[in-house]
Amino acid sequence: MLSLIIGYTLDLFLGDPHGFPHPIRLIGTSIQKLENILRKGCKTPENERLAGIVLWIIIVFSSFLIPYIMLVIAAKISVAFAVILEAIMCYYILATKCLRDESMKVYYKLKENNVIEARKFLSYIVGRDTKNLDETSIIKATIETVAENTSDGVIAPLIFILIGGAPLGFMYKAINTLDSMVGYKNEKYINLGKFAAKADDVANYIPARISAYIMILASIILKLDYKNAYKIYKRDRYNHLSPNSAHTESVCAGALGIKLAGGSYYNGIYIEKPTIGDTIRNIELEDIKMANKLMYTTSILCLLIGIVLKIKII
Repeated sequence: MLSLIIGYTLDLFLGDPHGFPHPIRLIGTSIQKLENILRKGCKTPENERLAGIVLWIIIVFSSFLIPYIMLVIAAKISVAFAVILEAIMCYYILATKCLRDESMKVYYKLKENNVIEARKFLSYIVGRDTKNLDETSIIKATIETVAENTSDGVIAPLIFILIGGAPLGFMYKAINTLDSMVGYKNEKYINLGKFAAKADDVANYIPARISAYIMILASIILKLDYKNAYKIYKRDRYNHLSPNSAHTESVCAGALGIKLAGGSYYNGIYIEKPTIGDTIRNIELEDIKMANKLMYTTSILCLLIGIVLKIKII
């Protein structure tokens, strides 16, 4: 718990350590290299699906074992050294400030009426096409990515760390990274990435729902419309292609009284998707800030609740 508190605090104030070797980027590089090796033996769709399972097992379990062994060795040297090392690991796993910073880059460009630059910064954090989006669509897409990533970028890693320390946190990040890199339903990954996509759905099933309810509590603290947040959550939590992604998005939409989601262009192809929330009021630029406040408050609440539960269990 001490390591997590230190790591969370470091992330909150320092954010992603640019310019330093990053374990999550190392996981991503490992996925790319291992995928290239495994693909060489794939002649049929069945071979690809098997290769995808092998890829997942190697990456996920090595992502757990390596930090676990490092911490065991560190503990034999000094307990204090192990605490510090695990705190640094937790810092690398969490992405609270990074998510805020990247979304606020879009905010500040729109504040300057620089829509072109806002589209560029938005393209770094969303998968949809951004080159033709107007200001309202840019704001909406930014809020959506903050709300959705509150679960898998902040709360889910926190939950896994609370359960099994940094090694389990890295294991979750490996599952999440595999899905983001190979879990696509296109010609290249429909077979190789199938297992990774399903595994990510399973790993996020409970955290997504916990995240939603904590976010409703956060909306009470921020004096937002928590009743509407709960109403929209119960109604729209499955209005997404993913079984988990709309949970925090629907709470955010309800709390802010705005409508999110709907169809978008991806690689030039329009994908129809259901909307989330109601247009109680029009979307405003300041809603990006409020979505980040909601994300921060949700993460702090999750940490506090987790600590209390951990102490009671101990």
